[in-house]
Amino acid sequence: MSVDTSTRQRWMSVLAKSQPAALQTRMHALHLTPDYTTIRAPEIGLVQIQARMGGTGARFFAGDATLTRAVVRLKSGTLGYSYVLGRDKQHAERCAVIDALLQEQTHFQTLMETLIAPLEADHAARTAARQAEVNTSRVDFFTLVRGDNA
Repeated sequence: MSVDTSTRQRWMSVLAKSQPAALQTRMHALHLTPDYTTIRAPEIGLVQIQARMGGTGARFFAGDATLTRAVVRLKSGTLGYSYVLGRDKQHAERCAVIDALLQEQTHFQTLMETLIAPLEADHAARTAARQAEVNTSRVDFFTLVRGDNA
């Protein structure tokens, strides 16, 4: 099965941002126990983070972050990859397995509806809750212009 790039980017993003416990619980609920071999065992490394001031300025080095990556091959030969922030090797391996399963026609629709969509909604809810928390301490500054300064 051939999947377009934007669809795969979507599910890879959702998997990378998912909470490890939530992903594990949902996988157990779906009784997902695929037969696979590890091509690249989960390994932890560092990546350099770059940023831009205001999102448009020149790039600068903002620091390092830990990253865990893994590659698996299903019995059918489909390869699954994952890159997740942090040091959770089991989470990286689970994400790689799901990536491989999503590339197969037999699992695609079911996993998109029962795994990816709920995880995406969980992430959106966590983001909205965090934004609401930040907004409670937001201060809006404004300047009043006096008439005699004009």
